[in-house]
Amino acid sequence: MLISRLSMIVLSAVALSTAACGGTVQAETITVNARPIPLDSTAAARVAVDRLKYRGGLHLSSHDPRFGGFSALGISTDGKRLLSLSDQGLSLSAHLTYDANGNLVGLTDADIGVLADLDGTPLAGKRWTDAESMSPGVNGEIIVAFERDHRIWRYDPGVTVPKVLRPPAELLTMPPNAGIEALTLLDDGRLLAISEGSPREPVSVAWVSRAGGWDVLTYATDDSYRPSGAATLAGGDVIVLERYYTPRLGVRVRLRQVKSDHIEAGAEIAGELLATLTPPINVDNFEGIEARVGNNGEQLIYLISDDNFNNEQRTLLMMFELRTP
Repeated sequence: MLISRLSMIVLSAVALSTAACGGTVQAETITVNARPIPLDSTAAARVAVDRLKYRGGLHLSSHDPRFGGFSALGISTDGKRLLSLSDQGLSLSAHLTYDANGNLVGLTDADIGVLADLDGTPLAGKRWTDAESMSPGVNGEIIVAFERDHRIWRYDPGVTVPKVLRPPAELLTMPPNAGIEALTLLDDGRLLAISEGSPREPVSVAWVSRAGGWDVLTYATDDSYRPSGAATLAGGDVIVLERYYTPRLGVRVRLRQVKSDHIEAGAEIAGELLATLTPPINVDNFEGIEARVGNNGEQLIYLISDDNFNNEQRTLLMMFELRTP
């Protein structure tokens, strides 16, 4: 049975409003500095890159040593609340603010918590805390995929202790740092999961859920870009965030749009290129992505970067409008 877009709006709002109390422990208020940034560091008036129109962005920073490493992103359907998970098993919740034109200009009221383990205690140790992707589920829960110890857990609304979901069988044999990087809820209620894979391979293993298990498909890649996040657009298509990094060339990212009717068991899916972000555009190690519908019916896409707790990297939160061809 197809899930209506209205149902997904309700589910997303429920998941984001209950995440802090239902999936984390020891939530504390922290101070986060949010400094607006231009799209292009050399041309402040630039507002477009390929199919994307820039709608505001922030360089986020905090003196709190727990702040950073954000790998998964959720935005409420009204755009007012942010939830991000880090690869240290932490959750960041905050309020987003916009100007009169609906452009992103600020972040306030931030708090940070620790994801709960199966016994209700805070997650601890890199093997267990490496949350890389998340998605709302069909009943308001938040589903989180972890790397290193590859697993998928479900955090129900108002419940601290997660439930274990059976992962794809192939996931259990993958290298510790090559698990699920992208996870999104499709319009028909299935989950799409895409692994990071290897830059030496032309495809990444992916899965789509079904009753009682998972079916395998593949996601086509090229030029050493690897998937790092996914979000579902209104209408059912999926935006896949891809990342490229080398020490010499640095980081660059691109976004591709996958047609919803291509996502089937056994398929090799390949998206249409929407945009490539490279310097002097403000770009960093983007790993989290979310999409929502704006007040005027426009498709809005949010990106958040993982700074790896490295002083040479930044936590960036950027918002774009997807323009029609």
